[in-house]
Amino acid sequence: MSQIIRRLGVAPRYRGSTNGATCPDLFELADGNFAVIGTDATDSLESQLPADAARADYERIVVITRETLIRAKADIPDA
Repeated sequence: MSQIIRRLGVAPRYRGSTNGATCPDLFELADGNFAVIGTDATDSLESQLPADAARADYERIVVITRETLIRAKADIPDA
């Protein structure tokens, strides 16, 4: 498994999470992939996936807040 090398965006506390209950987050991994902390929405969203989308048994559909992604946008590499 790869290692986390940096957070993308700002820490959850700067997005209003002061109690640890809602802490969506994005991280860049040493192998170039990304890790996401979010709410597991697989059960409610899987039936809505487009016909050309699917997930493996080991994959989950994860939701993060809009603010989390927008605040990370500047840190996401173009390539």
